[in-house]
Amino acid sequence: MLADQFAEIFRDEHRQVRDTLLGLIRAFQERDLSRVRLLVNQTATLTGPHFRYEEEALYPSLVEIFGEEYIEQLYGDHDRAIRTAKQLAQLAGQDALAEDEVSEAVRGVRSVLPHVSDCQGLAIMVECLSDAQVQAILDVRERSLEAGLNLLEWADTVRARAL
Repeated sequence: MLADQFAEIFRDEHRQVRDTLLGLIRAFQERDLSRVRLLVNQTATLTGPHFRYEEEALYPSLVEIFGEEYIEQLYGDHDRAIRTAKQLAQLAGQDALAEDEVSEAVRGVRSVLPHVSDCQGLAIMVECLSDAQVQAILDVRERSLEAGLNLLEWADTVRARAL
């Protein structure tokens, strides 16, 4: 069943993002800037295609189930995550981090984690969609992966929604 295939893919993607974000918290706390840079880039690489297919295919498909208001909340979560990613990229580019910058970074990463776990629950709602709708989501996912834009590239150049 396509919904099961989607759920497996979706869960694996969320696990990768979760693990990367948790590693980023540790790297900031340890002030390991080389690891911070690596993990900021890894997070952007993972989330670019993921956010893109969510916004271009998954979220619009779920409007009929959740209504516009909740879907708008999901887009807002992405807005906040993109802003946080930009701040983290700025901090990662520094030569050293002050204590308040470490606290800000950790707080920022932690603010994104609930979206990762909450969003994972959308997979059971995808079970309510037709196979054609699920296939359309998977097709957009494939095109998003092929485009290979990281989160910040996508947000700055292709994303239909402005921050």
